[in-house]
Amino acid sequence: MPGTNQVPNSAGGYAFAVNDWTRLDRFLMLGNEGGSYYVGEHKLTIENARAIERCISQDGGRTVQRIAEISESGRAPKNDSAIFALALAASQGEAQTRASALAVVPRVCRIGTHLFRFAEYIEAFRGWGRALRRAVGNWYTQKTPRELAYQLVKYQARGGWSHRDLLRLSHPRVEKGSHTEQALAWVAGKAKAQENTKETDLSPIGAFVKAKRATTKAEILAIIQEYDLVRECVPTRWLGEADFWEALIDKMPLAAMVRNLATMTRVGLLTSQSAATNKVLAALTRREHILAARLHPIAILMALRTYAAGRGERGKQSWIPVPQIVDALNDAFYLAFANVEPTGKRWLIGLDVSGSMAWPVAGTSMSCCEGATALALVTAKVEQDYSICAFADGLRPLPISSRSRLDDALCCTRSINFGGTDCSLPMIYALERRMLVDAFVVLTDSETWAGSIHPVQALRRYRQRMGVPAKLIVVGMASNGFSIADPNDAGMLDMVGFDAAVPLLMGDFVRD
Repeated sequence: MPGTNQVPNSAGGYAFAVNDWTRLDRFLMLGNEGGSYYVGEHKLTIENARAIERCISQDGGRTVQRIAEISESGRAPKNDSAIFALALAASQGEAQTRASALAVVPRVCRIGTHLFRFAEYIEAFRGWGRALRRAVGNWYTQKTPRELAYQLVKYQARGGWSHRDLLRLSHPRVEKGSHTEQALAWVAGKAKAQENTKETDLSPIGAFVKAKRATTKAEILAIIQEYDLVRECVPTRWLGEADFWEALIDKMPLAAMVRNLATMTRVGLLTSQSAATNKVLAALTRREHILAARLHPIAILMALRTYAAGRGERGKQSWIPVPQIVDALNDAFYLAFANVEPTGKRWLIGLDVSGSMAWPVAGTSMSCCEGATALALVTAKVEQDYSICAFADGLRPLPISSRSRLDDALCCTRSINFGGTDCSLPMIYALERRMLVDAFVVLTDSETWAGSIHPVQALRRYRQRMGVPAKLIVVGMASNGFSIADPNDAGMLDMVGFDAAVPLLMGDFVRD
């Protein structure tokens, strides 16, 4: 489109370039693990890293604050991108930016696994100076002794790093004789754990040591019940029977429960009429529990997709899904979003099903197309006047309604692959049929290249000929530098990924 700031996209077409701040948000929320259909992971990481560096150079404080905000809010299904960006800010920025980045390490690296990943990234960017050592040391010393003990036993080592490695590098200063010192001395191998610690802050460590020494089934079950032991602290040899999972489930965090549904079904704990199944159903059908656990909609989608299939991605294990749990996961997906009020507007939702949308959402085995399908169903559940279609280099209406089950809808679009990408088709389709539409929603990776007209031109033609000030919402399903929405048109909104707030923001935009 002459006279615009369009640039070539990765597919060979032309789209609008997003600015570095938008690209920062896209990376933090979607990441680029595995790359995209058109761009390999290595190249995409370099492109995103350069955009982050430019943000750091322009306004380091704003960059660090944005990293912490998105990480804490649970808007991303995985925290790795925020950790990577934080490590970059703690290495590449000016002194004040580096100090700000190190100060928010506990906010972004909330658990031991996050801290290990931060160490992995930071070592690739810089050396272990005094400020970095102090920041890592503060991660340990700012926790209460009981919180620290819990972290030390639950997250012992990841990615080649352990707490002993980080303590050797950071040398945190603690009060002599304190419970914090005792916990750190134990994990560093300088002191033995006291097993009779039930009434103290060090009880997680004492319970962990006792569990490792347990020799009978009755003994390990008693330890689990007495100390509220978490699954990571139970030796693997005990986890093949239903009794142990039954002892664990009462205190199991919701995210851990969702991750282990298949295992608990396979060992026979979860059946159609078991008490354990009722506990799972109660947890999955309460919005406040889902929001408090920061359970991202994509995490629930992945759990539903895998659990309903009755086998793991690699086919090593199989189970017979409990229908009630499949239904509960279906409901939990919608509960993971904020309460959304209907707008009373007319919606047309276009799902990009081109070849590139078959690529996985970063860090998952779920395709971009499946993620787009799930988000379309959220709108269908709320609005009365809507149409849903699939497009690539052709377009077809989809038999998906507000009554469609999520797993059935995913199956409907999983098998569709039209070929090329023409994001103008939803607007052309509506104009040809004289459909009255207030809001077009296009869920895409923005790698449009097919067709004879740009999506922006198709929207403006629709507005002119139909006399309707229709709006366009583009939801990007991949972390790249492009959008089909014109940034200079106030009737177009560019969004990235989807989290609990996306349907609410879409509704607000359409209502003006």
